[in-house]
Amino acid sequence: MATLKLVIANKAYSSWSLRPWILLTHFQIPFDEVVIPLDLPETRERLLAYAPTAKAPVLVDGEVTVWESLAIVEYLAESFPHLPIWPRDAAARALARALGSEMHAGFAALRRHCPAQFLRAVKKRALTPEVEADAARIEDAWRGARQAHGGSGPFLFGGFSAADAMFAPVVNRFHIYDIPVAGDTQAYMAAIMALPAWNAWISGARTEPWRIAEYEAI
Repeated sequence: MATLKLVIANKAYSSWSLRPWILLTHFQIPFDEVVIPLDLPETRERLLAYAPTAKAPVLVDGEVTVWESLAIVEYLAESFPHLPIWPRDAAARALARALGSEMHAGFAALRRHCPAQFLRAVKKRALTPEVEADAARIEDAWRGARQAHGGSGPFLFGGFSAADAMFAPVVNRFHIYDIPVAGDTQAYMAAIMALPAWNAWISGARTEPWRIAEYEAI
């Protein structure tokens, strides 16, 4: 049994759960997975057994419990300092953390209008000006990171890092809602979607028996 336990919600819909999950999986950090499906009568009670917010994800490491995706990422970076969870270079690491925080706190219009749904067929959706502005800022952020610190690697800071994990759900949103993006953005999205960890998440979503009607109708 792994030392770490990660409590997540449905893989088909839970963008927040994807972030620490893809990080742990990509870096081959052993963990036990606990799935608590959303939108069931017992969902809140089961989540409250792990975190006072009654939200997923939650990381449990022995007597330590950490909730909120970004806090989990930081805990993992401290727990496994030999892994490049954040970029090694100080300037790159500072930018990666700033972008991770921006993602964690921002882009509300994109989140509301284009919810993550990992099994949705690709279908264009009309965007509001606010969503278009969010998408443009994200493209600028990705491009700036790649130009400044990407080097020869395909990810934001060359190799896959926590910054990529934080933005991974946006790749899903851009893809399934067929949001127009530039060629360099498309290349970055392709790199994320080619990751074994990404495809393992999608495969897991396909096997889940739980569906949420309001998401399926989108």
